[in-house]
Amino acid sequence: MKRLTAPLFGLIALALPLAAALTYLWVGPAFAQEPHEATVAASATHANMAMLGAAISAGLASLGAAYAVAVVGSSAVGALTEKPELLGRLLILVGLAEGIAIYGLIVAVLILNTV
Repeated sequence: MKRLTAPLFGLIALALPLAAALTYLWVGPAFAQEPHEATVAASATHANMAMLGAAISAGLASLGAAYAVAVVGSSAVGALTEKPELLGRLLILVGLAEGIAIYGLIVAVLILNTV
């Protein structure tokens, strides 16, 4: 089986924080207005959507980072068996793969600041 899923999974991992940020922009104006009795139920729905967007952002970005670290980590171990002096460079690559989860967490925190 070819690794056709790696680019697709990477695109999904990068697109989901963007989708969560768009959800934040969609939900944010609802909290900027004065709450009226008619909009109390709507703001509860917006709060639920914000929490759902934050959960999707953090969760799927973490899954994307886990997959990226698995692929990069296994390749790094293979490279280290041949050239042990590449350890520092390969640790940087694994750290960059882990950055995807940090981006998702940052977007989730930004979304939750509106609630």
